[in-house]
Amino acid sequence: MADHQGTTGGHPAMDYAEHERTYKLFISLAKWGTISCIAILVFMAVTLL
Repeated sequence: MADHQGTTGGHPAMDYAEHERTYKLFISLAKWGTISCIAILVFMAVTLL
Protein backbone atom coordinates (compact mmCIF):
# COMPACT_ATOMS: atom_id res chain seq x y z
CA MET A 1 0.00 0.00 0.00
CA ALA A 2 0.98 3.61 -0.36
CA ASP A 3 2.77 5.41 2.42
CA HIS A 4 0.67 8.43 3.40
CA GLN A 5 3.08 10.96 4.79
CA GLY A 6 0.70 13.91 5.12
CA THR A 7 1.93 17.48 4.93
CA THR A 8 5.02 16.81 7.04
CA GLY A 9 6.61 14.57 4.41
CA GLY A 10 5.53 14.02 0.86
CA HIS A 11 7.21 14.87 -2.36
CA PRO A 12 9.88 17.57 -1.99
CA ALA A 13 8.89 19.29 -5.26
CA MET A 14 5.36 20.01 -4.00
CA ASP A 15 4.60 23.33 -2.31
CA TYR A 16 2.19 22.13 0.37
CA ALA A 17 1.87 25.54 2.00
CA GLU A 18 0.59 26.97 -1.29
CA HIS A 19 -1.85 24.06 -1.62
CA GLU A 20 -3.21 24.80 1.85
CA ARG A 21 -3.65 28.51 1.07
CA THR A 22 -5.38 27.74 -2.22
CA TYR A 23 -7.74 25.26 -0.55
CA LYS A 24 -8.62 27.73 2.21
CA LEU A 25 -9.30 30.43 -0.40
CA PHE A 26 -11.54 28.06 -2.37
CA ILE A 27 -13.52 27.10 0.74
CA SER A 28 -13.89 30.75 1.74
CA LEU A 29 -15.10 31.80 -1.72
CA ALA A 30 -17.54 28.89 -1.88
CA LYS A 31 -18.91 29.76 1.57
CA TRP A 32 -19.40 33.45 0.81
CA GLY A 33 -20.79 32.71 -2.65
CA THR A 34 -23.39 30.40 -1.11
CA ILE A 35 -24.27 32.95 1.56
CA SER A 36 -24.64 35.65 -1.13
CA CYS A 37 -26.94 33.48 -3.26
CA ILE A 38 -29.11 32.66 -0.25
CA ALA A 39 -29.28 36.35 0.70
CA ILE A 40 -30.33 37.30 -2.83
CA LEU A 41 -33.01 34.60 -2.89
CA VAL A 42 -34.38 35.70 0.49
CA PHE A 43 -34.42 39.32 -0.66
CA MET A 44 -36.26 38.35 -3.85
CA ALA A 45 -38.77 36.24 -1.91
CA VAL A 46 -39.53 39.11 0.47
CA THR A 47 -39.81 41.87 -2.13
CA LEU A 48 -41.37 40.02 -5.07
CA LEU A 49 -44.10 38.09 -3.28
